[in-house]
Amino acid sequence: MISYTDDLDGITAEQLRGFFVDWPNPPTPDTHLRLLRGSGAVEVAKDETTGQVVGFISGVTDGVLSAYIPLLEVLPAYQGKGIGSELVRRLLSRLDHLYTVDLLCDADLQPFYEQQGMRPTVGMMSRRYARQSGAKPPQE
Repeated sequence: MISYTDDLDGITAEQLRGFFVDWPNPPTPDTHLRLLRGSGAVEVAKDETTGQVVGFISGVTDGVLSAYIPLLEVLPAYQGKGIGSELVRRLLSRLDHLYTVDLLCDADLQPFYEQQGMRPTVGMMSRRYARQSGAKPPQE
């Protein structure tokens, strides 16, 4: 059975293994836990049988007008079961009081987000792939 929560109490780095598939420089589970704890809004999906976190979505928000969804991931073995849709639904519901909720995604993912009530737009981005792991920069 899959359960959903916005409470990170009791979630450990060990429960966050297996995410960021195909990332060339992925965050470690410890860094993953730090980024979830630092998010303004988060939802996680957990397999109650194994205790493993199998999906998550994070949001960054000012709490007044806007939010940004930087990450949504579901472990490969759990994809196609509605977990990602439920995580998006839960987070968008929590952020419903805001004027704007934005995210960037590859074009092949746009149909998924359109099914969640979002619409395509034009945007800009900057990526620093050397910083993708989330490791702290060396001290100068």
